[in-house]
Amino acid sequence: MTDMTEQKKHETVLVTSGTGKTGRRVVERLDALGVTVRSGSRKGEVTFDWEDESTWGPALRGADAAYVAYYPDLAAPGAVTAVRTFGRTAHENGVRRLVLLSGRGEPEAVAAEEALRASGDAELTVVRGSFFAQNFSEGAMAEGVIAGEVAFPAGETPEPWVHADDLADVVVAVLTEDGHAGRVHELTGPRLLTFTEVAAEISKATGREVRYVPVSGPQYAGLLQQYGMPAPESDWLAGLFTTLLDGHNASVTDGVERVLGRAPKDFTDFAREAAAASAWNGQGAPVA
Repeated sequence: MTDMTEQKKHETVLVTSGTGKTGRRVVERLDALGVTVRSGSRKGEVTFDWEDESTWGPALRGADAAYVAYYPDLAAPGAVTAVRTFGRTAHENGVRRLVLLSGRGEPEAVAAEEALRASGDAELTVVRGSFFAQNFSEGAMAEGVIAGEVAFPAGETPEPWVHADDLADVVVAVLTEDGHAGRVHELTGPRLLTFTEVAAEISKATGREVRYVPVSGPQYAGLLQQYGMPAPESDWLAGLFTTLLDGHNASVTDGVERVLGRAPKDFTDFAREAAAASAWNGQGAPVA
């Protein structure tokens, strides 16, 4: 997947949110390549908490590069300030390369990208992803799949679902290869699917019916509140989803192929893999 120089094989990489949906995949791939990797998380081997700035410096100290996966999202309130401060801390600790996970078609995320870019002199590469296919197996929507009904404020807007493995492969390539500094890679899957079509794909893979139920943004916020999410957070999240699924992201890119030299994985591949791995066996799914 990647042709590393001997120098980069001996570099140390911090992976923030190292137990998350993309972070743990990046950690696994860097480990397999023999790269010294620090998996940063609240209770992991390296303590890193986006809500506790005191953990950032110790985690970055001695690192050559970092994968920046901000939680909960770069479009969230406070993200710009947090990412700017992180960038300054990385600069103070001599980190030379940063790879930022960003959202495709998110104006607020672009503001965070610019804040990180201006925070120091490290090489910055931005990886903008579309919605993850794994949201249906490793996120809140997994429970809906298990129950046979997925409610979401998407209408019939198509989305180019990206496989989290593809994004992780791109991140690792950017971290370990030359030629990506200053670039923005937009990653999608190979085709557009509506939520109705996604439900049909999952139904076919699992052998049982899964329905999509379109709801409005306020209705979705209300559902989240029923599960215990505070109103300000649920309202913001529902607003973000309705904005992202208004049609402006309904196109595919060749980002995966340009970086990796191969086509991205299709949603059908994801659904088959998830079903084979018993992601929807009724026992719940990890939320990352």
